[in-house]
Amino acid sequence: MQIEILKSKIHNAKVTQTELHYVGSITLDEDLMIAANLIEGEKVLIVNNNNGERLETYIIKGKKGSKIVCLNGAAARKAQVGDIIIVISFAHIDFEEAKSFKPSLAFVDSNNSLI
Repeated sequence: MQIEILKSKIHNAKVTQTELHYVGSITLDEDLMIAANLIEGEKVLIVNNNNGERLETYIIKGKKGSKIVCLNGAAARKAQVGDIIIVISFAHIDFEEAKSFKPSLAFVDSNNSLI
């Protein structure tokens, strides 16, 4: 039996920009992606702590060290610069394997630096 569990999370990232006139997605600093074990094109759930909005999109790799967290396209309507979000990905995994699986968690400070 397969179940869906938490695979990766970037906790309390600050939105640094929004780009409404762009082809949807979220652009993330490559350092954050590496820390959370995320890859370009991966589907993610975005949870906005400021307004309760939730949306699904995919990742575009941003410049390493840029601290960028940018919601693009329609996703830009779901947050404002300065909002705090959580970026979450899930994986389908065998039930028994899931019992010992450890997700990759990345925590950031108010400047999107890893802590």
